[in-house]
Amino acid sequence: MDDHTTDPTVDPPPEPTTPSGWRPTEGRWEHATLRTATVHGVRLFNDGAYHESHDCFEVEWYNYGRGSPESAFLHGMVQVAAGVHKRVDFDDDGGLRSLFRTAGQYLEGVPPDYYGVDVLEVRTVLETALEAPSQVDGWQIPLDGDRPTAGPADYEYVETLEE
Repeated sequence: MDDHTTDPTVDPPPEPTTPSGWRPTEGRWEHATLRTATVHGVRLFNDGAYHESHDCFEVEWYNYGRGSPESAFLHGMVQVAAGVHKRVDFDDDGGLRSLFRTAGQYLEGVPPDYYGVDVLEVRTVLETALEAPSQVDGWQIPLDGDRPTAGPADYEYVETLEE
């Protein structure tokens, strides 16, 4: 565990889930700041704020060394958000495909429930969107078995990243 990624204020996962990254015997996340960035990033993504979602994952990605599962997950999620941003905001399906190909590579070895994200669904959507980019239109990423959207706290969080 890295001390710079701890935060005792981060809530545990909802009962009865025990996603990868949660340390039930210790009652904490292995990297609580990763959980925080993930929650905000997924909610923003699900609200259509793809650029802001990208920023949540990207800033946290810098906390981890190359080749670590944390880095692979965050790098993959950065590219997922960027790919959908390319399609939705720039009508660039070629950009989506390019980013999704590499996102799939990064997410390949990541556990299917990493920090509450349904990574298996994410990988499946990445694969199908390579042939049919419209698969991402209106898509929301599952987190803790739900598809939460952003509220004011999520937008406030991303604003603090830009300071």
